[in-house]
Amino acid sequence: MTEQTPPPPTTGCRTAPVLKQRGQREVFCGLTGIIWLHRKIQDAFFLVVGSRTCAHLLQSAAGVMIFAEPRFGTAILEESDLAGLNDAHAELDRTVEQLLARRPDIRQLFLVGSCPSEVIKLDLSRAAERLTQQFAPKVRVLEYSGSGIETTFTQGEDACLAAMVPVLPSSDTRELLVVGALPDVVEDQMLGLLADLGVGPVRVLPAHRIDDEVGIGPNTVFALTQPFLGETHAALERRGARHIAAPFPFGEEGTTAWLAAIAAAFDVPEETFTRVTEAPRRRARAAIAQAAAPLRNKSVFFFPDSQLEVPLARFLTRECAMSAVEVGMPYIHDAIHGPDLDLLPQGPQISEGQDVDLQLDRCRAARPDLTVCGLGLANPLEAEGLSTKWAIELVFTPVHFYEQAGDLASLFARPLRRKAILSPRVEAAE
Repeated sequence: MTEQTPPPPTTGCRTAPVLKQRGQREVFCGLTGIIWLHRKIQDAFFLVVGSRTCAHLLQSAAGVMIFAEPRFGTAILEESDLAGLNDAHAELDRTVEQLLARRPDIRQLFLVGSCPSEVIKLDLSRAAERLTQQFAPKVRVLEYSGSGIETTFTQGEDACLAAMVPVLPSSDTRELLVVGALPDVVEDQMLGLLADLGVGPVRVLPAHRIDDEVGIGPNTVFALTQPFLGETHAALERRGARHIAAPFPFGEEGTTAWLAAIAAAFDVPEETFTRVTEAPRRRARAAIAQAAAPLRNKSVFFFPDSQLEVPLARFLTRECAMSAVEVGMPYIHDAIHGPDLDLLPQGPQISEGQDVDLQLDRCRAARPDLTVCGLGLANPLEAEGLSTKWAIELVFTPVHFYEQAGDLASLFARPLRRKAILSPRVEAAE
C-alpha cells in the first residue's frame, strides 16, 4: 500500500444495487453480546430467561470457571414452564428476589429474552416494570431480547443500549456522547485523542456504572463506534440527540475520518487536528503496511454475520490493497453505513440478509483468497480449500482506532500466512 491513504473513489457503493435475500441464515444469537457487556457495565447483572442450552452457550463462550461468580446467569425454563404448568412470572420474580438478596452490589438488572421465552410469549417488558417498582430506587430493571430467531449476535448489544436510552435523564448541556462498548484500553485511547483535540464534555454509553450515566437532550450530539447500533441510533434521535455521521474508526483512514467529523462539529481548528493526529496516523500507516503484505492483490468475500462487514471491506480494499468480491450485511442502515459505502469502491456485490445456500454457491464459484464468515461455515469451507476468518473474532479483539490498526490487518493476514506455511508441507506429504 502507499504511504498516504488513497483519495475517495469517484463512485462509491452507496447507490449500488443491493441483493436482498431472505432464507436460511447462519448466525450466532444475540445472547453472545453479554460476554463483553457484563465486563463493560460493572454494576449490572444479565439474567437470561432461557433454556439450559442458553446457559451452556454463555458458559462456553465466556470460558467461565466453575468457581467464578460472573455477572450473568440463566433463569432456566424447565419443561413444566414451557408446557404452561407453572406461573412463569411468579417463578421469575422468585428467581430475581433470590439473586438480588445474594448479590446486593447489583444496581442494574437486565432481563434478557431468548428463543424459549419468546416462544412461550413470556412478557419480560411487564416483568421489568413490575420488578422496577419493587426494587427501585436501589435497582433498575430493564429488558431486551437476545433471541437468535430474528437477530444476529451483535444486535444483543444494540438491543441492550436501546433499552437504556429511554430511562436516561434529560439534559440541555451540549455534550458529545460516544456510543458503543469498547475495550477499556481502546476507550482510554479514544478519550485521550478527543481531549487533545479540545472536544468536550465527552460521555460514553454504556457507562461503567449507573451513577456515571449521561443526560440526553436536544444539545446532545453522538457518534457511534460500532456499526450495528441501529435501534440505539433511533432511540437517541427520538430523545432529540443529533447523530454525527462518519466512517467507522477502523484503520488509519476510518479513524481520521471519524475524528474529523467530530472535530468539525466542535469547531476544532485544522492546525490542532493535524498536530494531534499526525503522529498516530503515521504509526498506523506503518503498522498496516507491515501487517498487510500478505493481503495485497488478494480477494475477500464477506458473509453477513457481525454487521462490521461494510467498514471492514472499506478498510481492506482501501488500506490493504485487497479486492472485495461480495460484502454481505445482515442489515444495511444508510445513515449509519452510508459514509463507509461512499468510500468503498464500486465492484463488489453488496448483499443484505442471507439465503445461506445461495451465498455459499456464489462463494464457491468466486473462490476468494479469504472468506470472512461465522463459525458454522468456517470449517466446511476450510475443508474445501478456502481460507477463512471467523467474524466473531473481529468483535472480541481490540481493533478500533490508530493503535490497533496494524492488529486489525494482522487478523486478516494470519489465515493467509498460515496457508502459505502449510501448503509446502501438504505438497511434500503428497
